[in-house]
Amino acid sequence: MFLISSAFAAGGATGAESPIMQFLPMIVIFALFYLLLIRPQQKKAKETKQMLAALSKGDEVMTQGGFAGRVTKLSDQYATLEIAEGVEIQVARAAITGKLEKGTIKSL
Repeated sequence: MFLISSAFAAGGATGAESPIMQFLPMIVIFALFYLLLIRPQQKKAKETKQMLAALSKGDEVMTQGGFAGRVTKLSDQYATLEIAEGVEIQVARAAITGKLEKGTIKSL
């Protein structure tokens, strides 16, 4: 009986932490979440947006569907790609995932 009363006394004395120390783990987790997940994703989205804005006729690109082609026409929302001699497809600009180096399509 003597041990139980001293355990309650010890537990009550440690409960007086500052409010900032209670929220510190959540603040650290949010900071890590931002630095490791949100910031790199925003950077990649910005780079993709700049690449799509800089597209021009004659650029070689890769689409989300895996098509590699040369840009023949551009509009605000769509791009026309030549994927083979005389074969053209129209894709949404947002479906273009990357710009290829010149001559990549001929080497395929």
